[in-house]
Order: sequence, then C-alpha cells, then structure tokens
Amino acid sequence: MHINRRSFFKICAGGMAGTTLTLLGFTPSAALANIREYKLLRAKETRNNCTYCSVGCGMLIYSRGDGAKNAVSSIYHIEGDPDHPVSRGSLCPKGAGVLDYIHSEKRLKYPEYRAPGSDKWQRISWEEAFDRIARLMKADRDAHFQQKNAQGTTVNRWTTTGMLCSSAASNETGLLDHKFARALGILPLENQARLCHGPTVAALAPSFGRGAMTNNWNDIKNANVVMIMGGNPAEAHPVGFKWVIEAKTHNKAKVIVVDPRFNRSAAVADIYAPLRAGSDVAFLMGVVNYLLQHDHIQHEYVKAYTNASLIVSEGYRFKEGLFSGYDDATRQYDKTSWHYELDENGEAKRDNTLTHPRCVLNLLKKHASRYTPKMVSRLCGTSQDAFVTICQTLANTSVPNRTATFLYALGWTHHTNGAQIIRTAAIVQLLLGNIGMPGGGINALRGHSNVQGYTDLGLLAQSLPGYLPLPSEKQTTLEQYLQQATPVSPLPGQVNYWQNTDKFFVSLMKSFYGDNATAENQWGYDWLPKWDKSYDCMAQAEMMEQGKINGYIIQGFNPLAAFPNKNKAFRALSHLKYMVVIDPLSTETASFWQHHGEFNDVDPAKIQTEVFRLPSSCFAEENGSVANSSRWLQWHWAAAEPPAEALHDGKILGNIFLRLRELYRKEGGTAPEPLLAMNWNYTDPSNPEPEEVARESNGQALADIYDDRGKLLLKKGQQLNSFAELRNDGTTASACWIYAGSWTPEGNQMARRDNADPSGLGAISGWAWAWPANRRILYNRASADPQGKAWDPERKLIEWNGQRWQGYDVPDYPLTAAPEKQVGPFIMLPDGMGHLFALDKLADGPFPEHYEPMESPTGTNPLHPAQIHSPVVRIFPHDAATLGKADKFPYVATTYSITELFRHWTKHALLNAIAQPEQFVEIGVELAADKGIKAGDEIKISSQRGYIKAKAVVTKRLRRLTINDKQVDTVGIPCHWGFEGATKKGFLANTLTPSVGDANSQTPEYKGFLVNVEKV
Repeated sequence: MHINRRSFFKICAGGMAGTTLTLLGFTPSAALANIREYKLLRAKETRNNCTYCSVGCGMLIYSRGDGAKNAVSSIYHIEGDPDHPVSRGSLCPKGAGVLDYIHSEKRLKYPEYRAPGSDKWQRISWEEAFDRIARLMKADRDAHFQQKNAQGTTVNRWTTTGMLCSSAASNETGLLDHKFARALGILPLENQARLCHGPTVAALAPSFGRGAMTNNWNDIKNANVVMIMGGNPAEAHPVGFKWVIEAKTHNKAKVIVVDPRFNRSAAVADIYAPLRAGSDVAFLMGVVNYLLQHDHIQHEYVKAYTNASLIVSEGYRFKEGLFSGYDDATRQYDKTSWHYELDENGEAKRDNTLTHPRCVLNLLKKHASRYTPKMVSRLCGTSQDAFVTICQTLANTSVPNRTATFLYALGWTHHTNGAQIIRTAAIVQLLLGNIGMPGGGINALRGHSNVQGYTDLGLLAQSLPGYLPLPSEKQTTLEQYLQQATPVSPLPGQVNYWQNTDKFFVSLMKSFYGDNATAENQWGYDWLPKWDKSYDCMAQAEMMEQGKINGYIIQGFNPLAAFPNKNKAFRALSHLKYMVVIDPLSTETASFWQHHGEFNDVDPAKIQTEVFRLPSSCFAEENGSVANSSRWLQWHWAAAEPPAEALHDGKILGNIFLRLRELYRKEGGTAPEPLLAMNWNYTDPSNPEPEEVARESNGQALADIYDDRGKLLLKKGQQLNSFAELRNDGTTASACWIYAGSWTPEGNQMARRDNADPSGLGAISGWAWAWPANRRILYNRASADPQGKAWDPERKLIEWNGQRWQGYDVPDYPLTAAPEKQVGPFIMLPDGMGHLFALDKLADGPFPEHYEPMESPTGTNPLHPAQIHSPVVRIFPHDAATLGKADKFPYVATTYSITELFRHWTKHALLNAIAQPEQFVEIGVELAADKGIKAGDEIKISSQRGYIKAKAVVTKRLRRLTINDKQVDTVGIPCHWGFEGATKKGFLANTLTPSVGDANSQTPEYKGFLVNVEKV
C-alpha cells in the first residue's frame, strides 16, 4: 500500500468511508486510486437558515473557492445543521431541494426592461435601470406628493407610488426598505404579512399584549394536548412538526386535528374531526361554552390573571348579530360602550365574587351559551360526539399540571373573521390557564422565513418598527400622537409597558433622522408621512384599477399570484405607468403582460406599463438575520456572491435612493426635506453592510447615559444592552426598540450557537436571540401561581425566590415585583390582565361571533338570520358584484399548501418540480361520483371571478358534510402553480378567490369561498 501518514489522516477526515478496510490498505493500492474523493473535503462550510417556512431550520452550505481575491465561490451541496436545536439536522422536501432553487434556470442574472406595449424583455445596464427608475419616481413624486391636506396639516405623503416588500429577505434589508419608503413619503407600503398572518397581530395583541407566537417550536414537546386547527404543520412545517411527535412519543400527548381535510397532520392524530371551512369561530365558541357550562376552567388563574372579574360598561349590548354602537351608514362601530365601568378614581370596577351580571365572565357565559354542541354541529358539520370528545380532551388541561398548545396558520387567518377565530382560541387558553405555561400558548406558525421580522419592522401601511403606529393626519403634533398612542392603565400598580411609547418613538426618530431630529422640530415628526386611510394590499389594487397609483416597487413579492382575484390584480397592474420588480426569480407578476395562452390570456400591445426586472441575491448569498416563528433572530452568512450581474437588495435600494437624493439636490423638486433628512450614513451608502444596519436596529447611546442614581450605564457611541436603556430626550437611537439587545457591546447576539437546554424544557436561551429581551416563552410570569410558585413543579420555568424572579427563561415581568404587589403578568396590556373581553381593540366586536363567509353555501346564519355576514367586513362596492351564490356555485373551496412546494417559489426548483410537476385539485368521492369524475380526469373549477383547470385527485380525505340540513362538499385547491417555473404551466389559484377581507387586518378570504366543478 502506497500511502503516507498525512494521506491516511486526509482520508480519515472524509468520514466513515475513510475507515473501511479498502481504504486502510487491505486491498491492492489500485483500489485506493479508484475511490472517489469525499466531496466536502476541500469545501468551505457556511451556516445559514432555510429560506422557506418560519421554522428557521439550520443549514450547512458547502461551496468551492478558497476565498482568494479573484476566486468565485460556487455552492454545490447543502445539508441540515445537526447543531440546530429546532431542526437537529433535518430538512423537509422543500429545504432538501433548495440547491435547485439557488441554481434555478429561472434565476435572474441581468437587469431587463420591458417597454410599454412591447412583447419582449430587453437587457439593460444597471446604470440605465437606476437612472430611469429614479427619473420615473421623481416625476411621479413631484407631481403628486401632498405636503399639506385640505385642513392645512402637514402630511408629507406620497400615495401614487406603492411598495411591496419581501417576507424572505433579511431584517437588515427590511429596515432599509422602511427607511427608503418613509423618506420618500410612500404610504402604500406593505409586506406579505398582510396576505397571511395579519390577523395574528390583530388578535393576539389585544388578547395578551403582543402579536406573536407565545411559546416556541421546542416547547411544543411539553404539551399534554396539541390542538391543530387552522393549520397543517405536518405538511407546511414538517421539521417543526417533529416536536408534535416528540410530545406524543415522550409526553404521551393527545394530538387533535380539526380541519376540512383529513391531512397529513390528521394521519398521526389521536382525534380528527372535519369541519366546514369558515365555521371555526362557531366550533371554538362551542368549546368556550362547554368549558363554562361544565366548570372546566382554572379558577385561580382566571381570577388572578384575566379580566374575568372586571365590570363592563352599562351601555354594552349584543343583539341579533350586532354589538352596541353599530352605524349602518358607515358600516362601523362606535366602540364607546366596549369599555370597563369606572369608579370615581377612574379605575375599572371589579367583582371578585364573579356574580355581577356585567362582569366579563358572566357576559362571556351569556354570549357563548348559544353555541351548544347541536348548534356547532349544525354550523360546522362536525358530529356532536366528535365535538364533545374534543371539548373533554381540552378540558382535562384546566388543572395546573397539564397544558394544551394551539397550533394554527393560514386556515384561521384567511377568513373575513380571521382575527376573531384567533381571539376565540385565546379565550379558550385563558380559561384553561395555558398562556405563559410550558407546553401551552397560542402558536402562530408563520409561513415565510422572515414574515415575522418584516412585521416587527413595521412594513405595513399604518405601522412603524416595533409595533408603533404610524401617525395619522388627525394627530397634528407629536404631543397629540404620543397622548393617543400611550395607554393609561385602568388598574393601579400595573406595568403597562407601552407607557414608554415616548422613549421608543423618540429613539426611532433619532435613528431615522440622526442629528436632523431635534426637540425643536419634534424629533422630525413632520417628516413622517401621515395617513388618511388604509393603503393595504386590497386598497392598493383598488387604487391601481382606478388609476390612482402610477408606480409600484415589488421586492420579493408576487402580487399577481398572491392578491385576491387574479383578474382584478391583472387589471390593476395594467393601469400602472411603471413597475420595478426586484427578485431572484422570474415571477408571474414581472411577466403579467406576457401572453401564456389560457393561463394568462392577455394582449401585450394593449398594456402600457413600463416594467423593470432587477435580479437580486437569494438567502444563500447574503449576510443578515431572519426572525422565525419563535421570534428567534438567527444570523446567517453568505456562502457565495449573487450570480452574474445580480445585486444584493440593499445595493439596489441604495443606488436608487442616492440617485433620487442627487436629483433633488441638483434640480430641486417637491418637498425634498424628508428625503434629505433621512439618515443614510453608511460606510458605503450605495451598499449598506448588513452588520451596520443590524447595529442600527439595536440602537446606541448618543451621549453618556446615567441611571437615576448617577451611575454611568453607557458611554456615547456604545450599543444598547436592552430597551430598558432607551430615553425620550434624544440621547438614544434605536430603529426597532424590540430588537434592542440583539447587538450589544458584547457583539452580535443573533449569531450565538449554544444549544444547551439545562431545564429540558426547550428554553434554549443561548441559541440566537429572541425578542423581547431574549425571552423564549412570553407572559411566563403566568407559569407561576399568584404566590410566585410554579403551577407545575415538574415544569418550573420561573419562580419568586423571596427577592427576585429567576429561572430558566428571562422573566417577562419586573424582576423585583413581589407577588403580593398583584402586578398582572400581561405587562404589555394596560390592566396587566389577559383579555377575555377585548375592549375596543377589534373592529368587529369585543367578543367573537360566528358570521358566514361572504360566499355562504347555505345563505343564512341560524344564530341571527338578519345578520348573516360580518357587518364590518372589508369590501369595496364593485367587488360585491363579483360574489357568487350557492345556486350557481354550490361547493365550498379552500386553498392550501403541499409538502413538496412552497407558494410560487419552489416550482422554479427542478427537484421540487419533478416531485409535483402538474396542477391538481382534490375532490371527495361523493362529489366525484355525482359528477362522473375519475382520478386523473381534467376538471374545470369556476367561481364568479374566473376559472382554472387541473387534474382531479379523488379522495376520501374530503368528506361531504351536513350544514344546516344541507349536504355540502368541499373542494381542495393547492396554490402553487403558474405560468412561470420548471413545472408544467398551470393556472393561478387566486383566479378563484374573492376580493374581501378581515375587518381588522384586511387579510383576504382565501378560504371558504364558493365554486362549481365540471369535468372537461
């Protein structure tokens, strides 16, 4: 054998193959020469996170290239990171195929331009693209920018150009997006959250104080009951679903699935029950009624930690489907009566005996009493026996040492009452005492890798970073804004952490405008655009169709495939004067003007929109952080440069931004001050580095900072340690106050990789960094009883030691607040209580109520026939004409995702396209028999808005249900195919969906609409 010591160790470094007898020389030396070298032997290993769903799985990316100046890295292998505490080395089919996404033939490599009326792309240079885009934007801004409204109030807004932002780009790109848009005065600013988890924030924030997942992926293993409803994590979040199996295997947890379809989650459940899409509130209010009628609530928790005992205003009413204060002319509620009754000191009255007829608990009992098992079965189609079994299983967690966790996703958010569905689940969990507990919580399973981060950063029409509201035009001064944005506690001695709104806001203004923001100019308050109405995605489509939006910047978003009613979206885009698409891939939106036969039957010559298609980097080619569902900010590193001439998003935005500034400096124009005042002082302003933007998000001291006793806390220029150090006097800057602590004087906390779990509860505080303040379970004070001892000694998270709160998690509570002070555990709510009664924080009522989807298969509502639908549903007048009725469209349709594909991205990845090459629709066996349809037949699915065609999958997974004495079938429509990508061409599923939305979040109703099915 001809091998030296160095070669021997080189072989052994290759892994197990290096230890075989062949390689150790027990065969002729020729055999060694024929062995293929271990493919990762000379690779560069880079740590990253999957770009698809919000589990945030760890990835190891391997690339060739030695890092030399002229060497170009090439990614050639990706595998799961075994150290990652959530994924533990696993990847789902989407993640496993991500290499084909990175190297997709549909990756964009060069800037391209489509002239008005043209039928082709033409390649242009970056300089041409930047110059032309800046010119178009300036011309539109100069012509339509509004400095003052009719009342003479400074509003500094630009409403005729909109911007859609990615939900998979990094937080650092997100902050640049926000600064870019607000500096220009853009109000129509949105991200993917509007179309997916918008109702999550609208529901969870009024219930508990924050609009995010209460617990985390690992914590699911601690549950005794896992309630999966409104989601299908086995298919949509497969690696995260491992923790459900962990609970089932090691904790003997009961898994319940309630879904219109017997899906892959249901396949491993202990209990499955079908229900009609759009009837979720009825089901969950039935659970509330069962718990109250059978006294299965955790009394001590409910009395101490919820607003059950607080007395509601005498004017509050609910009658025949309407809450008090409804105005039929405006289709809105006057919410004055949705408040507590106050005493002479302005404090909420309470009845600790829970006997007062207007205390919250008794009002809830009365409201829920109509949702009997019989009524639930009538509305949902679920059998009474199955429903009662589920109620009993959940009721078993009303004791201190058992918990249930709720897992949901778009099956709850994609309804006109999506926020109220989630609100109902919050009520259930508060009654059971499951919020703040290990193994408890309401866990929103976010769909995109950084949709949580983009929501945190306020990339929505009426938001600012850190869940601060964007001022309206009615808030003419900073003083007025702060007065209205800062809540007053109705109970004494509560934390009411939003009382610090002035510190958060002023620090944001100092981050935005730097030295330009002073006390004399209200910290730059007038430079912020002031809204007059909502400019959400549905409003944007409406405005475009009416010719009120001329320009559109679309970054990592595919509105033609994502907006409700694809045909309306097409008409909207066709009315634009110019559109800029920034994306790694070729999307249907960028090519909306192209004729693709029946899939996109348009005439390019009639479409005068000027389109720019700009190639950007993907996740594997950028440094930065993304926030997964668990609120973990995880830092990832670039393994290669973008292909060919593609650029990082920040560099594209930076170049456009600088060109606009230069044009205004040289030529003047309308209201240049807000644009020129924005702080863009990066090392290279045309290409801001993610690290410096991350430090900006965290924030720093702008002067020496002292505490109340004169002790120096921070020197000028130091990074902040936490948001507790923020000041309202202009001496601190923080672009996103909830991210303060993510990059401290000790460095990048998001890059930490300690996966130790000393408690065994999944409170892994050393991996990455979780907002707020690195807490892994929100509201964790509620995991201990009123005396400060853990409800469950076997799952001890934090406890009072006589002097302070301590434990395995960062207490979500003042560290030295003794139990006898009776400070509520929900510190972000003014009263410190979990809200069974939501007060005036939702548009459609303080209690949830079942309303029919806007397209109802029965056309009535047995609870109140005079009020069938939500009275405050979001709908534009002419969209009402596009709603169908059951006589022509008798079947209920619901959309969903499948394991192998992710929205409209992975159809570009060859491996995933091979796994699911062709569009299909699922129908039940009874409907198939009635229609004479067999598996594999081509069928036509039509709604009032249009049609699609697909192959039929005939399945028992979709049952025929009896709804209000009428048999109703469900049609299942996966939403992945289109006319771009590596799969066979298909129809966009949103061709069928109605343009109606949730009253609180304006999220469209992609589920529970009506269709007809025909064999082609």
